[in-house]
Amino acid sequence: MFSKIRPFIFKLDPELAHDLAIKALKTNLIVKDYKKNELILKTKLFGKEIPNPIGIAAGFDKNAEVYNPLFKLGFGFVEVGTVTPLSQYGNPKPRVFRLEEDCALINRLGFNNNGADDARSRIIKKKPIGMLGVNIGPNWNSENKIEDYLNCLRKFHDIADYITINISSPNTEGLRDFHNQKELEKLLKGISKIKKDKNLTKPIVVKLSPDINDNEISNILELINKYRVNGIIVSNTTDSNRENLTDSKKCEVGGLSGQPIRDLSTKLIKRFYKETKGKIQIIGVGGVDSGQAAFEKISVGANAVQLYTGMVYKGPGLVKGMKKELISILKKENLKNITEAVGINAWPDLRQYLYSSRKILCLKDAN
Repeated sequence: MFSKIRPFIFKLDPELAHDLAIKALKTNLIVKDYKKNELILKTKLFGKEIPNPIGIAAGFDKNAEVYNPLFKLGFGFVEVGTVTPLSQYGNPKPRVFRLEEDCALINRLGFNNNGADDARSRIIKKKPIGMLGVNIGPNWNSENKIEDYLNCLRKFHDIADYITINISSPNTEGLRDFHNQKELEKLLKGISKIKKDKNLTKPIVVKLSPDINDNEISNILELINKYRVNGIIVSNTTDSNRENLTDSKKCEVGGLSGQPIRDLSTKLIKRFYKETKGKIQIIGVGGVDSGQAAFEKISVGANAVQLYTGMVYKGPGLVKGMKKELISILKKENLKNITEAVGINAWPDLRQYLYSSRKILCLKDAN
């Protein structure tokens, strides 16, 4: 049905179309999508069991308005935000652009949201029916960005299943400075102190830029290990990677998402997985719009994936189709559960080792 109405939706301004989608989901008329044959997709993320590894990325439900309808659509987990301490309008409009020829979006929204108090009150009033992450960031005009992160951490630590520290949006000036070792250490040190003083146990996740260089990767991993960060999201939108695009809007300022960053994020996931030896959980983001795209990221080391742009182009039924396709791929690969797929294509000999081990076990059982 979405394919039939998409031409009409795409005649609307992208931000208006998104607002209408939020209003439609708020009607809460969705019948929960979950079937017994999807048990093969069940996994754990940050110690909590989820029905499948497909999540909705931060940016879709900025104000924590429709997380429960999103669970009912079939998402295994939902991340709301980015939430800032105070309400802010964001950057001037227009600030979202569809690149239809490239199956991509460019946005320069700038953390538009109603503020932490508003999001907190919504979550308290409507208990999440699944795993809920809260993505936090600083106000654009903040004089102390680290304190903004800490304020949000205090607001949400008791009602979120995990909290994402967003240091990677290209649309807030100075935010990506936190990829610098010195600045990131200040931030993680502050977070660590609050966790210790307040005895906070909720998982902390850091969302990274796809535009980081090799030196930054090593420094980031050193600090993630030092301060016992629970996970990383790889990756956010990119403010580069435009040279091969064909759409006339490709030069708009902002973060690029969708198909053009699929390979970029997948390569980065593989790099982080191999560097960490699978000891830190990874959520893979970027160009996820099919079961095959999800499997691609999981097979190089992602424990779960998130999407947003894919749903813009393929509609709310996307996650249902993705689960069906992912199950088919797992069966074809002779994998009994999605967890067996994590990292099998990251190491050249791992897949053969797993198959050989399984064959030996089968022979032992037969004897």
